[in-house]
Amino acid sequence: MALSYSVREGLAGFRRASFAAVASTSAMTVALVLVGLFLLVGYQARQVSGWLRQRVGQFNVMLDTEATESDADQIMRRARLLPGVDEVEYVSPKEAQKRFRNVFGEGAEIYYEEPFLPASVEVRVAPSHAASDSLQALIGEVETWARVDDVVFDQPLFSRVQKNLRLITWGGAVLGAVVVVASVFLVANTIRLTVYARRLLIRTMKLVGATDRFIRRPFIIEGMVQGLIAGVLAGAVVWGLHRAATSYVPGLAEVGGLWLVLPALLVGGVLLGWIGSYFAVRRFVKNVALH
Repeated sequence: MALSYSVREGLAGFRRASFAAVASTSAMTVALVLVGLFLLVGYQARQVSGWLRQRVGQFNVMLDTEATESDADQIMRRARLLPGVDEVEYVSPKEAQKRFRNVFGEGAEIYYEEPFLPASVEVRVAPSHAASDSLQALIGEVETWARVDDVVFDQPLFSRVQKNLRLITWGGAVLGAVVVVASVFLVANTIRLTVYARRLLIRTMKLVGATDRFIRRPFIIEGMVQGLIAGVLAGAVVWGLHRAATSYVPGLAEVGGLWLVLPALLVGGVLLGWIGSYFAVRRFVKNVALH
């Protein structure tokens, strides 16, 4: 009986204080949009950084001039068994020359007569193993193999990329913390105003003997409903912004993350409404004057 009353009263709060309910829902929607955009961008940045680490975290095993195709196949099989290796690709001398032409463009025609680059095997590691120590250990082992002339790895580029990714990660974490804290304060203050707008109702209920828990329950249910509505609205806004962004940058659709963020916004909206209304009502109910 008490629960059904709380639900009815919580839903009735939208009619009794419609302006305050709209203000609170709007504040939560704005907060959830900010958080949702940060989560989406953070997820996609993490996926892209993993791909980038994998690309720069590759090394080329240069084969000597006497290596045959059988030797190359054996080296590729051994490379695939190394811990953390994700992709292995054979690059023939003709393919190496073609890549050289594409990279250098004008001026590369002097090398068109015959292939001058040796055959090689490109080894790419998984993002989880794209670290300087693990790569150096792999390179040290590959250098001891037969028919391997040299192992080429751009250590300076890899170090710069790792450093920049760490700076971006820490900067994103700080920005995310600021967004979350600002969102919580915004929602808490708005809900506190909606509770204050009904201070006379709370005072009357306390005068007739209602317990603090009984008084708080309808406000908490109302806050959760507001949070659910805010989550739906925020999800629609984030979906629309993501759709508009993918029309300009089609590659964003392949990165994904949207269908992970949308359910999180619904759950986050309900939790945000529950937490904000609980603490706002709890503090006000305890301090309300009965005279």
